[in-house]
Amino acid sequence: MKIEKLLKTSSNLPLSKKVVVNILYTYGIVNGKLNDVLKPYDISIQQFNVLRILRGQNGKPASLSTVQERMINNMSNTTRLIDKLIKKRYVEKEINQTNKRKIDIIITNQGTDFLNEIDNLIDSTEKDIVNSLSKDETLELIRLLGKLRLIAN
Repeated sequence: MKIEKLLKTSSNLPLSKKVVVNILYTYGIVNGKLNDVLKPYDISIQQFNVLRILRGQNGKPASLSTVQERMINNMSNTTRLIDKLIKKRYVEKEINQTNKRKIDIIITNQGTDFLNEIDNLIDSTEKDIVNSLSKDETLELIRLLGKLRLIAN
């Protein structure tokens, strides 16, 4: 369906605006579907992203800046996200032993267990989101989005 019809506009949008609006509109749909899956677990997509980053550390602590660099959506409220995850007992933080001004963040066993519990649910949701695309279309979409990211940075 054309974006103009979705947005109920009759104006003829420039091609560049169509691309950007399509990406943003689609992001909203994808983000909404993932948030709907995570909602019953009382966790946001951003908190989930932090947990996946920390699990990827394979037991090694990460600094706040490391987590921020790897976030899908770079945001300034990473500290708040981590504090919420601490309250849920999914992560812990402690003062770095070599640099007392830095904080080390590590995923707890409870956090890892939680991710292991919902991994299949997230995987199946991601597959559902892209299942209308063929493998070639999926690879082409990945290539094109990668190309846009190079230009946008």
